[in-house]
Amino acid sequence: MVAKIISGKNIQGALNYNEKKVDQDKAELIWQNGFQKDIQSMNFYDKLKRFTDLTIRNGQTKTNAVHISLNFAIGEKIMDVTLVDISKEYLTELGFGSQPYLVYLHKDAGHPHIHIVTTNIKSSGERINLHNLGNTKSEIARKRIEKHYGLIRADSNKLKRLEAPNLAKVNYGKTIPNEQSQTWCEG
Repeated sequence: MVAKIISGKNIQGALNYNEKKVDQDKAELIWQNGFQKDIQSMNFYDKLKRFTDLTIRNGQTKTNAVHISLNFAIGEKIMDVTLVDISKEYLTELGFGSQPYLVYLHKDAGHPHIHIVTTNIKSSGERINLHNLGNTKSEIARKRIEKHYGLIRADSNKLKRLEAPNLAKVNYGKTIPNEQSQTWCEG
């Protein structure tokens, strides 16, 4: 499993990116935590309002959007319920278990992967520190989850040599085709 954490200043951009994928039938919202409505009842503005209600509690923090992708090896078959469990465990270990978050299953690449959208601003207005999160808590969580679920390890040669077709850099609000395959590796 490869985890990629992207922090930013625009929770709407991260949410919009995933919601557009849902509209294009390239993704599906499979789980939510900390929202008043169930998945089927929420619209874009319900989701955005929940996040912005938190981000305005700490106006000094400019980086308040967190967009995480958890990527699995090509050929790994993981049930949605297991992906939800993995996302819950991963976020709990990173200190985001009590935060509102949305989990999207993406179907637009040659490998299974989920995207998680959340904020690092707690209901108290306190900020969850993102500094070095990828190299500390994320690595520990990733390794434990790989072992617990029997996933192909990110540091194994098997995962590093897999080819992932058509991976492109994420640019919120824009689609840029990538004509070259990239080697899938931890990064």
